[in-house]
Amino acid sequence: MKKRILCFGDSNTWGAIPGDSARHPQDVRWTGVLQRELGEDYQVIEEGYNGRTSVHDDVVEGRLAGITYFAPCCDSQSPLDLIILMLGTNDLKARFAVNPETIAFGFGRYLDVLKTVPMDGKKPEVLLVSPILINPAYRDNVLFYDMFGDGAYERSLGFAKAYKAFAEANGLHYMDAAQYGEASTKDGVHMEPQYHERLGKAFAEKVREVLN
Repeated sequence: MKKRILCFGDSNTWGAIPGDSARHPQDVRWTGVLQRELGEDYQVIEEGYNGRTSVHDDVVEGRLAGITYFAPCCDSQSPLDLIILMLGTNDLKARFAVNPETIAFGFGRYLDVLKTVPMDGKKPEVLLVSPILINPAYRDNVLFYDMFGDGAYERSLGFAKAYKAFAEANGLHYMDAAQYGEASTKDGVHMEPQYHERLGKAFAEKVREVLN
């Protein structure tokens, strides 16, 4: 049976093109690269959603808290061998006023979900991923500057330390996406194709390490 991997993330998992409302083709997105690199013995399940936060319900836009969909998603996609969680960028919106440590702590709710969802009786491995950094160029994008406010790049610098600490404290696998991917200067948030390629290959190496 194929090993099944759920990739639960935001617009950088969905594959948003920098400075555009369109989506990178499937073979360009890091999830597509991951599938290509892993081959037929694995099934990569894309679950990216534009604007998705980890646990914070956006009272302005609504429908964006990933935690509200996580349980039914896991249930419908079970059995799963691995869940890749890469969220947090959208939690840096100014209206939430939270730091990376608080964002990382919120993933405890995801672990609580995994204790209760049947998942065909199989407990998947969890890979917690700290997101790529916000590029300072976001300040030149009216939409994102209004969304994130001042200091978003500086706040994103704290992702890796906070996520790694949470992962170690809770027995999760960990990876820092910022070691492989970068946000484009076109909007300061989303990745160009070459970084999807690098990140997808890095994920493939990590997945083999975790599941083999």
